[in-house]
Amino acid sequence: MATEVTLPALGESVTEGTVTQWLKSVGDDVAVDEALLEVSTDKVDTEIPSPVAGTLLEIRADQDETVEVGAVLAVIGEKDEAGGSAGGDSGGSADSEADEHQSSDASAEQDGGSGSEESGSTDSDGDSGDSGAEGSDSGSDGPESGQTEQSSQPSAAEESPQTDEGADDSAPSEQQDAAQADAEPSGESSGSVGGGDSSEVTLPALGESVTEGTVTQWLKSVGDEVAVDEPLLEISTDKVDTEIPSPVAGTLLEIRAEQDETVEVGAVLAIIGSGDGGSKTSAPPAAESGSSEPSAEETSASEETKEPASSAAEETTEPDTSADEETKQPDTSGSEEQPDAEDAEQPASGPSGQESSLAPSAGSTVPSVADDAGGSSGDSASRSYVTPLVRKLAAQHDVELSTLTGTGVGGRIRKQDVLEAAEAAKQQAAQQSSPASDQAGSPAASQAEPSQAASSLRGKTEKLSRLRQVIAARMVESLHVSAQLTTVVEVDVTSISRLRDKAKAGFEQREGVKLSFLPFFAKAAIDALKTYPQVNASIDTEANTVTYHDGEHLGVAVDTDRGLLVPVISNAGDLSIAGLARKIADLAARTRDNKIKPDELSGGTFTLTNTGSRGALFDTPIINQPQVAILGTGTVVKRPVVISDPNLGETIAIRQMVYLSLTYDHRLVDGADAARFLTTIKQRLEEANFEADLGG
Repeated sequence: MATEVTLPALGESVTEGTVTQWLKSVGDDVAVDEALLEVSTDKVDTEIPSPVAGTLLEIRADQDETVEVGAVLAVIGEKDEAGGSAGGDSGGSADSEADEHQSSDASAEQDGGSGSEESGSTDSDGDSGDSGAEGSDSGSDGPESGQTEQSSQPSAAEESPQTDEGADDSAPSEQQDAAQADAEPSGESSGSVGGGDSSEVTLPALGESVTEGTVTQWLKSVGDEVAVDEPLLEISTDKVDTEIPSPVAGTLLEIRAEQDETVEVGAVLAIIGSGDGGSKTSAPPAAESGSSEPSAEETSASEETKEPASSAAEETTEPDTSADEETKQPDTSGSEEQPDAEDAEQPASGPSGQESSLAPSAGSTVPSVADDAGGSSGDSASRSYVTPLVRKLAAQHDVELSTLTGTGVGGRIRKQDVLEAAEAAKQQAAQQSSPASDQAGSPAASQAEPSQAASSLRGKTEKLSRLRQVIAARMVESLHVSAQLTTVVEVDVTSISRLRDKAKAGFEQREGVKLSFLPFFAKAAIDALKTYPQVNASIDTEANTVTYHDGEHLGVAVDTDRGLLVPVISNAGDLSIAGLARKIADLAARTRDNKIKPDELSGGTFTLTNTGSRGALFDTPIINQPQVAILGTGTVVKRPVVISDPNLGETIAIRQMVYLSLTYDHRLVDGADAARFLTTIKQRLEEANFEADLGG
């Protein structure tokens, strides 16, 4: 029975998604939960798994096509379902030709075939789940078909699965006829299709608010064998880019959604049918019949048995959130060592993101991904099959796939393998650059830059990813719909630095995450939001209303290889610094590993972006609509400032300073409101009364 693969809900506010790439092609066999395609939404990129095992029969959403949640992406079923209508016609043809060539024998043969038609159909349905059993039955249940096969091979083979009862009346010729029936895989397939065993691959729900997705690439072509859970295509939605796995094992019979086509969740993407019966029964008589077709089918069947379950291979353990960026931060003016967890946050600007992508590549060569492209073709059953998402991740991190040993099923390279290799390269680069960075006041802050390998993107023109298109549209939209301007204050965080130095060792041991400056900034901002609700609000210009939110839902901008994403800490006002630190580390790690849930990327009321994690002093971030403000935190640096000492009076001292920049919507927040809000945060941070919030 055919099964439709639909685009699932991917988040509360996501109503559609764009297919970024098909990982399977029509005719490919897929396994349950195997990635079929990648879907991108405006919030997250994700893979769409197959709900059943079988063959991808039809793709209904092409690459780059945008579809709504619930739209059918593909159809998965048994390969034999590809030509269901032809099956009945062939059977009739066999009967008529049998009359012409063998009147008496054919007459008896027709009676037997007619009498057993029901049972033959039932057997076909019953055997659809087990290709091996089906092949065996079809070989032994077709004694009569051999008599007419010389005149019409497809017709004779078509009749073979419908003669279970007739087989009992012609036992003497059973062995010979069975061999001839086995020699016709195409006819066998047509007969089985009549039973309706194909499966539809649909676009699954990828989040509560995702309604459609766009096919970005098909990884399989019509006629390809697919295993359960093997990726069929890549799809892109507003929130996630993902691979859609095949729900069943079989052959990709039809693609209904072409590349760049946008389909709704639930839409049929492809049709998968079972070719097991034809392909496996053709192997024994291959030498006997001298036909090359059975050999090809045998090869296809052999490949099918080696298909790895990509979804299972993609499953990873809890991501390592201990990546430490601070050892790589240049100290151009005695700057404070950047907090470890600041790696979880990112600059809002594009150039900083580029630096992040290049950082792990110091001393390494640019990988050639072309050699891995074959992993998405029909021979993707090989041990070295690599999903497009993994290839993309490897290219962005400058990780050479040929140097990796996969830890997935059948030695398959997983995302975690690439991330671990990138982290290892990052740590090695940090160790190499640490002697120079330890020299206070050294002018060679960017000494590693000239030695970095040139990006593989130089000289290329490529299509914008679905996520990048969404980011571009929303940034421009934000500037158009709101009156944005930025105000900045300077904060002395020397007391916080001392508190952090004293508590960070025990904090990490107790909480499992490193203590950075960011949770302190977040806590101070959240407390200020409770006092200034106009900064924690949203405007509805159509209704001419303002909503002052009853909770502080903090969005934390995260720099990923795919683009800037903003996961949300719901009810952040209820958390201590320890709770905020854990939440920030968890969300950042899962966002980078593409494990974040679409619903976790919506619902924010105020956003925090840490532009200082890449050394920026301050920035003028753009508001994340429909919010009315966003706070940017710069890098913490040591510099001489004038302070008032109770004993010495005004004096110059070395202090640890940071800039906080607030971009606000002047439609609701006035300049005085913004200044009061920032001043409240400044006072809270300089007082540094956070001991009770550290836990323990």
